[in-house]
Amino acid sequence: MADQPIDLRERARNAIAHQPQRTVTVLSCLLAVEDALGFVPPEAVEEVAARTATTVNDVWAVASFYTNFRFDPPGRHVVEVCWGPTCHLSGAQAVLERVQQALGLEGEGDTPDGGVTLKYNTCVGACSQAPVIMVDHQPIGRVTPEAAAAFAAEAAAG
Repeated sequence: MADQPIDLRERARNAIAHQPQRTVTVLSCLLAVEDALGFVPPEAVEEVAARTATTVNDVWAVASFYTNFRFDPPGRHVVEVCWGPTCHLSGAQAVLERVQQALGLEGEGDTPDGGVTLKYNTCVGACSQAPVIMVDHQPIGRVTPEAAAAFAAEAAAG
């Protein structure tokens, strides 16, 4: 896989170059990279520093400040459980427990086989559909704990 770093670097460079906003910042670049790659590899940090005329240390300082940035690749599928106030009041705790059980996890993180990444999300912006999970960025609203577990198990199987 000697080509992977070059591919990551090129993909990061492309994500940084094609941001829609006028003002390009370290944070906007990191967000663009994470959106494109699913994580922020070291090559991307170097590209962000070059694009924003800052140091690698400055970019790492921003990236490490925000807990939502990943620095290693996510699983093949990503399951997010909304933990916002509306979802919380609508049963997110039971949903979360069943999803964790289905994936064999005790908290956020990756399944041992790398098939699924479980994330807690503070808000997915679908409060009227609470409780909500997202599977590979697709929201599923008014989800029951059993249905959420089934979606998570399906993601783990595929």
